[in-house]
Amino acid sequence: MLGTVGERPPSPFGGLPVSELAILAGGVAFVVGGIPVLSGRSPGPALVVGIIVVALGVIEVTGREHFSGYRSHTTLLAAIPTVGVEVALVAAGGSRTTRGALLVVVVPVFAGLFYVLRRAFMAARQRRIARR
Repeated sequence: MLGTVGERPPSPFGGLPVSELAILAGGVAFVVGGIPVLSGRSPGPALVVGIIVVALGVIEVTGREHFSGYRSHTTLLAAIPTVGVEVALVAAGGSRTTRGALLVVVVPVFAGLFYVLRRAFMAARQRRIARR
């Protein structure tokens, strides 16, 4: 397994921890939106907003680290759009009987993204090592 090389890449927001604050705020919104679920009611809109805000913060941090060659997040970065494709396909007409067939679409999407992202990371890692 590849570890980290060098220093963490700088945030595009300067010294402000915007992504980390987005993850925190999204986590709070997720908990607040999920409270109705615990009492048997439908989830609040804060749950969806919390998931989206956390995802945006995580994508920014992992993407920055991955594409700078600092640390590999290949699996996570390939899984996020793959889950999006699956959700879109289920929303477009998936039923309980056809959900298994979605693997025929989703697995190649994940595999293709994994391959491309891994190659991008390895190239960025080589550039990072060459600069040292």
